[in-house]
Amino acid sequence: MRAVVVQEFGPPESLTVEDHPEPEPGPGQVRIRVEAAGVNYVDAIIAGGSYQITPSLPYVPGSEVAGIVDAVGDGVDSPVVGDRVLASCGFGGFAEAVVVKADQALGVPEGVGPAIAATVIQSYATGLFALERRAALAEGETLLVLGAGGGVGLAAVDLGRALGARVIGAASSAAKRDAALAAGAEAVIDYTTEDLKARARELAGGTGVDVVYDPIGGDLAEPAIRALGDFGRYLVVGFVGGIPKVPTNQILLRNRAVVGVEWGGWAIFHPDENAALMQRLLDLLGSGTLHPATPVSYSLEESPQVLADLVARNLTGKAVLVP
Repeated sequence: MRAVVVQEFGPPESLTVEDHPEPEPGPGQVRIRVEAAGVNYVDAIIAGGSYQITPSLPYVPGSEVAGIVDAVGDGVDSPVVGDRVLASCGFGGFAEAVVVKADQALGVPEGVGPAIAATVIQSYATGLFALERRAALAEGETLLVLGAGGGVGLAAVDLGRALGARVIGAASSAAKRDAALAAGAEAVIDYTTEDLKARARELAGGTGVDVVYDPIGGDLAEPAIRALGDFGRYLVVGFVGGIPKVPTNQILLRNRAVVGVEWGGWAIFHPDENAALMQRLLDLLGSGTLHPATPVSYSLEESPQVLADLVARNLTGKAVLVP
């Protein structure tokens, strides 16, 4: 089978597409014929060798897929051959086929295509975990989403709207701000030309926002924290713009809180709770409550450029590789 392979850690341009042995499912496993594989920022970081997880070389990157079960191992009753599934696979997704544990393969809701199914796990599960379990976002509260035009940010905008919040999106380009508005943001901020703190507080009625969802970090962290009102919660989701240094007096003022978000690690050690979270996510998706943007599709051969664009923050929305 064809697969994207990391032979040595390095920039996205070093990825190659090679013939790779097709995996066979062992006991308790299923093989998924991949129809689409979600492309995430973390895939590029791991391939570059700068993430806390370092896989053995060579390896096939790609952490989430959607496709059709085409083989099952011993002891597997469900899913069965022919079922449409999505899965968080850790590694191996950028290929024509991948093997996962049977309980990792979840049924795709009716009417949801493979491209969307392959891109909801990481961004939407992180967002749901962050907004419901870590921030306890309440209906009617105001949510400020940074990086609102990227895949992670758009998921937070969509989820915030679905949970009844007033959503403000902040993004660096007109295309990304338009995408945030289409996803359900009531208003958007151009943080390259506008004062993020002042504009967010103004849009929140002058009292400050209730929750900040921040996958960017860097220079945006401090003004975003200053935009929070009384008992505001700042969600630390990622550091695409660098790890920020924040004056802690701004946390003390107005009883603000900084809340860490690590869905992936939590999911590993709380499998039953994560299964419930994933079922809630799939129910919201299947009912039409959520409206993920349709990803842009690329071939396996285009994976180096897609990951390079992700690192450079040049992509709007989500991307998938289609073997």
